[in-house]
Parts: sequence; structure tokens; C-alpha cells
Amino acid sequence: MNQDHAARLIARLLALRYLPREDKEVRRLLVDAGFRDEVEQRLAASGLRLLAHPFSAHVGIALTRECESAVFEQNDTWQSSNLGLPKDAVALLVILWALIILPKRERQLSGEAAQKEEQGEMFETVKLTPLAHEASRGIAENLLLEDYGKLLGGKARLQQFALPQLSRLGFIERKNKVIHEGPLLDLAFDYAEMAPRILNGALSDLLKQRGILRDVTLEELHNV
Repeated sequence: MNQDHAARLIARLLALRYLPREDKEVRRLLVDAGFRDEVEQRLAASGLRLLAHPFSAHVGIALTRECESAVFEQNDTWQSSNLGLPKDAVALLVILWALIILPKRERQLSGEAAQKEEQGEMFETVKLTPLAHEASRGIAENLLLEDYGKLLGGKARLQQFALPQLSRLGFIERKNKVIHEGPLLDLAFDYAEMAPRILNGALSDLLKQRGILRDVTLEELHNV
């Protein structure tokens, strides 16, 4: 039996692409600093890095910044993804991340702040992270198609190709014509890097107009 637990966990992450935080080996990864260091060192030696955001329900792996060009730069062009996603599907992924993950993170941050206020001095060092599934909410598919269909190649293309592809890859789940967060959506982008771009960019005004996003300060983003 393989007793190299670091190798075993890395192999599972490579093969399965993500694992839930409740997984026994993942729980050890999140609480055992020595084990986490070993896993991260082995990943780094192969040009990979661990994705383990404290508010995400899953962990995964990604390329290190230094190795991205080796994968994405092909024939003097930069691929939009290494998963075979066309540019419109990547654009849709960004929109879904903004519509689902940013509001979810706001609710998680608010929940964490409330929990800290309720904790007594005896427990002030305890961090209770709001569960992802309790904070995440879905987006009606018809509203998404109405708002963004024309911008991304048409409603039919999104329904027949882009949404099914994102679903197969684990980014979203489609239930009763509602799009929910999939295991990989929260890990799809670097939150600290992407959130300020969206909050200060073109999507910001649109999201705020629809009442699903407030002004999140950069201080809050850096504290995540």
C-alpha cells in the first residue's frame, strides 16, 4: 500500500482535478503545515501550484505563473485555455464567476464578520468560515441568455455548446433551468487578482444596477 501520502494526494488531484474540503487527505492538507509544505514543494517542482482558497468548498491545482507560457503560448499566440474552450466560452466563464462567486464572497465576508463579533474573547482566535454551499446562489438560465446571449454568439450557441461544455468540465451545474456553482468555478480565477478588475471594470456598473453587487473595498479583498 502506498504510504507516500503527499504523492497520493497529488495523484488524486491530477486525476480528479478537484477534491472536496471534507476529504480526509484534504482536511490534513489544510491543518497540517508540514504536510502542506511537502505537497506544495512537490507541485512546484513540476510547475504546479495548489488552489485552496479558504472560502472555496474544493481544492485543486493550477500552473505556476512561470510555467504558463510553456502551456498556453503556441505558435506565437496565447491560448484562451488549456481545456479546449473557445474565447466566447471563456468570456461566459468570467461572467458566471462574477455573477455567482463575487456575490457569494460578499455574503461569506459578511457572515465571517458577524461571527467574529459574536465570539467571546475566549474564542477570538477561532475562525469559522461560512460554508460555501450556504452562501452560493444560482442564476436563472433564461436571464443569463437574455442579458448576454447576443454578446457571446447568440442564445442558441450558449445553450447548445458553451453551457454544456462548462458543465461537463465542472465549472457549473444546471438544475431546473438554473445555473449553480460547480466544484471548479470558485477556483477558476485568482480572486485577489480578478475581483478588483471586475469591481473596477466594465462589469461593475452592470452588476450593481441589478442589485447583486455592492461596493467591496480593496481592504476586504486583501483580507481574503
